[in-house]
Amino acid sequence: MRTLYSQPSNRLLPSQWDLFALLLIFTSLIALCWAGANLAGPFNIGDQIAISLSPWALPEYALETVLRMFIALALSFVFSFIVGVIAAKSERAGKIIIPIIDILQSVPILGYLSILIIFFVSLFPGSLLGPQFAAIFAVFTSQVWNMTLSFYQSLRTVPKELREAADMYQLSGWQKFWKMEVPFAMPGLLWNAMMSMSGGWFFVVASEAISVGNKEVMLPGIGSYIQQAINTSDVPAMIYAILAMLAVILMYDQLLFRPLVTWSEKFVVSDMPSEGSSSWFLSLLKRAHWMQAFSNVCVNQANAFVNISYFKQKEYKKPSHRMADIEYSKLNKSLWYGLLAVMGVVFAYFTWSFIYNGKGIGLQETMHVLLLGFYTALRVFSLILLCSCIWLPVGIWIGLRPRLAQKIQPIAQILAAFPANLFFPIFIIAIIHFNLNVEIWSAPLMVLGTQWYILFNVIAGASAIPQELKFAAQNMQISGYAKWFKYLIPAVFPFYVTGAIAAAGGSWNASIVAEVMVWGNTKLVATGLGAYIAENTSTGNLPKIALGVLVMCIWVTLFNRVFWRRLYRYAETRFRY
Repeated sequence: MRTLYSQPSNRLLPSQWDLFALLLIFTSLIALCWAGANLAGPFNIGDQIAISLSPWALPEYALETVLRMFIALALSFVFSFIVGVIAAKSERAGKIIIPIIDILQSVPILGYLSILIIFFVSLFPGSLLGPQFAAIFAVFTSQVWNMTLSFYQSLRTVPKELREAADMYQLSGWQKFWKMEVPFAMPGLLWNAMMSMSGGWFFVVASEAISVGNKEVMLPGIGSYIQQAINTSDVPAMIYAILAMLAVILMYDQLLFRPLVTWSEKFVVSDMPSEGSSSWFLSLLKRAHWMQAFSNVCVNQANAFVNISYFKQKEYKKPSHRMADIEYSKLNKSLWYGLLAVMGVVFAYFTWSFIYNGKGIGLQETMHVLLLGFYTALRVFSLILLCSCIWLPVGIWIGLRPRLAQKIQPIAQILAAFPANLFFPIFIIAIIHFNLNVEIWSAPLMVLGTQWYILFNVIAGASAIPQELKFAAQNMQISGYAKWFKYLIPAVFPFYVTGAIAAAGGSWNASIVAEVMVWGNTKLVATGLGAYIAENTSTGNLPKIALGVLVMCIWVTLFNRVFWRRLYRYAETRFRY
């Protein structure tokens, strides 16, 4: 083993790769820390934060937006690791958690903010931290759900051989999580993390331009810059914002996600070598001697963390089934359903008090909102079906070609990141000029950002197909119809279902932006639940906002129970490796 004194002199001194890597990393960290110092400051409701439309203000705005998104992404990873494990390991908890996640990912961002913004502001009175935490929470809600579903799906489909190997080595639950489950889930989870960052960009306007008591608070960031450009119909400013978004997305793709995706390919379950992707930044870090030494220190610390003696399994105990366990299970089951009944009664009471009791909302208004939900549901279902027909074969074709997937990855991130608001001028001009039906042509705005959930998950699924399965298909000379429906589609089907559920939930979420298009003094409104929530959000009518969100949850729950959950269960049991 080499010590410090036995190292060659040329490895003790920093190389050109070390200097470049250190300069790049520390510059990025200092810039983010500088942006973090600007997040706090004095603030009172009613204060107006001036947003400059000068292109020279965009670098500072971009740093603050990216910092909020990275904080939200880190929280999303923590949430996914905790909640995903609970849902996957406990069947009873999974039956509650997964439907709740399906509902929450469809609740509009403005639905969260309109109800919870006062809570965050009250936590930090007189400080800008309240609106900052509200914006971070809004971005978090746009990122976390598809990551949690991806992690849950991976945990439920861990190969039986891996579980048997972990049992044979007598790994504890803590060691299984970090040595088997997290590595197995990492490829799909990273693809969904990239999609989550793009989803955060899609809703960045709603998260940085917040309404508090009929007063708009614009936090410095690209989202507020876009909203200010929309309010003033400033086309050059919109172009500057698009260029800034492109630059930021390319930077964090090259410096963060591309190296992580390349690194995660070593966790793909296969006995055969496969053609992997490459990352110039990861290659640079491997050439840097100091960075290698630092990574070795990090690996040693990570191993110590994973192999904490307290969590190690002392001895193997074969599970036993006793009558006392069965009786306890029956008692536990009764208590569980009793708790659910109490929660249902409490929820019904508060819903009645907040929405109906003395608020002037009756049965006619409720039926009208349910009908609006049907119109939006029709749009969502039709668009997801259309996008599936397009992106399922395209995603498989790309995922089977790692080097092509490497080139498509940043392009898909860029396309997924564009907020729907940026396309308002094009759609409004086209609808008015060609006399188009706004009920139909507003629908594509709902899937501009969410359709990429399907593509990203299918690419991740196709990239994770074991080499043995590919060779088996080649040896059997499967082609044509049989190749697609007996081999390729079944191989990626669990990933596709995860992406389709996330895309459907995101489309419900995006309806609040897509069904109300504003450009300067021109406003086009489509008939739907998203427009209902958006219109009442602008007037600050909280009971009607809550009614719209509740009806949206009902529609999403209905679709999930009737269609998506059954499809997910079928994918989990029928097409598991």
